[in-house]
Amino acid sequence: MYTTELQKSTTIQSLEDPKLVAAFEARVAADEFIEPKDWMPEAYRRTLTRQISQHAHSEIVGMLPEGNWIGRAPTLRRKAILLAKVQDEAGHGLYLYCAAETLGVSRDALTEALLDGKAKYSTIFNYPTLTWADIGAIGWLVDGAAIMNQVPLQRTSYGPYARAMVRVCKEESFHQRQGYEIMIALANGTAEQKRMAQDALNRWWWPSLMMFGPPDENSPNTEQSMRWRIKRETNDELRQKFVDITVPQAEFLNLTIPDPDLKWNEGKQAYDYGEIDWDEFYAVVKGEGPVAKERMKARRDAWEEGSWVREAADAHEAKRRERKAA
Repeated sequence: MYTTELQKSTTIQSLEDPKLVAAFEARVAADEFIEPKDWMPEAYRRTLTRQISQHAHSEIVGMLPEGNWIGRAPTLRRKAILLAKVQDEAGHGLYLYCAAETLGVSRDALTEALLDGKAKYSTIFNYPTLTWADIGAIGWLVDGAAIMNQVPLQRTSYGPYARAMVRVCKEESFHQRQGYEIMIALANGTAEQKRMAQDALNRWWWPSLMMFGPPDENSPNTEQSMRWRIKRETNDELRQKFVDITVPQAEFLNLTIPDPDLKWNEGKQAYDYGEIDWDEFYAVVKGEGPVAKERMKARRDAWEEGSWVREAADAHEAKRRERKAA
């Protein structure tokens, strides 16, 4: 998942039936799936709506930095692979919007919340793709971080979300391998190609670590989401796993992680890493990223220019119902 946590979820309302709340909590604790027709606390519903819609928005906005490179990919093979990947991201967004709709919110309402600035998407997509090496770095690092987030979501407590993540994770695994293959080719290419690969790693490393969200002590939703089994691991736990897996991959590429404080800690059998610039993270969340305005303009333009398609679909459905009723 692409994570951005700012809004604090509301706890279970005291007005809800204590017996229903207790039965719900027991089912969640027993690792049972909660389904759309099951009773659930409103706070659980709101938390899921926020998380799933944010995930869906991120998949759709995430098409923009890579779609920009389809026509400029270096070979026909690379074009075809990147085109397939961007198409996958569109599908992921649709799966997730469908999952969110089972919670009683319309897709139009979700999109309007994004365009009005009330909903968020991942901060990572507010950074530009400057070279072809960025496409490799996104696949390797950004999709690698996404996989780290998403694999546990296959066991999230809400059934439609968990089931959607099964296919998403399979396709994201392909995306990660595609990106790493690009980095292998560049790292073993000319001196200029290796320089491009290192430059892309330098620019995408820290934003990739920010993808897991703020530190656990500053994450307003983590504790409740863990209790409800929406999340299975905390932001910091997932971030540590990502670092531990990715550093050896960078060593294989003979590239340098841009963190002078990075070192292996024998005692904890994991890497220590430097302090993340959380001021940058929160600034980007608030729309101050290098291409944040460009991303939102693209989404607003797409929504407005696609209005005729939605209207035509609605008109066709209305006629179909009329014929069926006649």
